[in-house]
Amino acid sequence: MNFLTIGHRGVMGVEPENTLRSFVAADRAGLDVIELDLHLSKDGALVVMHDADVDRTTDGTGPIADKTLTELRALDAGRGERIPTFEEVLDAVQAPLQAEIKDTAAARALAEVMHRRDLVGRVEVLSFHDEAVAEIARLVPGVRTALVASRYGLDVVDRAVAVGASTLVLNIRRLTLEVVEHARKANLRIIGWVVNTQDHLRLVRALQLDGATTDYPDIKRTGRFTA
Repeated sequence: MNFLTIGHRGVMGVEPENTLRSFVAADRAGLDVIELDLHLSKDGALVVMHDADVDRTTDGTGPIADKTLTELRALDAGRGERIPTFEEVLDAVQAPLQAEIKDTAAARALAEVMHRRDLVGRVEVLSFHDEAVAEIARLVPGVRTALVASRYGLDVVDRAVAVGASTLVLNIRRLTLEVVEHARKANLRIIGWVVNTQDHLRLVRALQLDGATTDYPDIKRTGRFTA
């Protein structure tokens, strides 16, 4: 089985999340895929940040949607890092990417970049929101998509199938064998998140998942030897 180790917002356990510093560290650590989050600035730039506002991860305050790219650039995102744009990340690392979008507006902006830079083979698009997954699939034929869920039941499988997702990215703390078996019957891949301990890694292996999203690059090394 080709087991994937996915860097969560880069390697956010050791570097400032969703920064070029974090993404480059994940790439150098040999993680198979790098996960990141996308929002739109006030002037329509596709910027990389998890939250809808800048308060938690920068020295600024307020919603991303109320700030221009120039205003966002002025903020410190940790250790002197700046909030990157999606295209800066594409240029900074070689690894495949998982890009999480929050809404259909972000889907449209991402679709434009994917078409212009021919990214269907490199970028898988994730979302907690069914309509965003459906929208990116409509805009970018052939794109690989995944539905993400934190609180879920067996219905998450049916939701993924309905929007054409090929993968489920599921909170490892709620994952059951029943959900895994239902997903397998629907021919879905399953990624567990966030996998930061050996106990969680053993669970991922026992359930025979396809990969693990982690905050720490060491999971790549230890994952090879965990039964």
